[in-house]
Amino acid sequence: MEKQKLPNATASLVLGLLAFLTFCCYGIFGILFGVIGLILSLKDAKRLKENPTDYDNVTLHKIGKVLSIIGIVLGVLALIFYVWMILKIGPENMQNEEQIRRRMNEIFGIR
Repeated sequence: MEKQKLPNATASLVLGLLAFLTFCCYGIFGILFGVIGLILSLKDAKRLKENPTDYDNVTLHKIGKVLSIIGIVLGVLALIFYVWMILKIGPENMQNEEQIRRRMNEIFGIR
């Protein structure tokens, strides 16, 4: 019998890669792409667990799963950082580059 391909392996790989590449966009896109990629990867993991010898693109599945998890973690960290920045600097000062620089220097003790 010919080996089949996991149906969501390529999609989870692409979404995991997108999650990794877009986490810096306020964290939202990294989290979104990462969660969707992880869900697709977990669906394939169930199929793989039932019939481990029937599929041949297991490596794509694993890489997609890892990239999705990394994208989610980085996205959450980026989101936390941006929320922290807005809370520390203030939403009214986020458009003023000099105010941001001055406030960040105060926070980190740079003279």
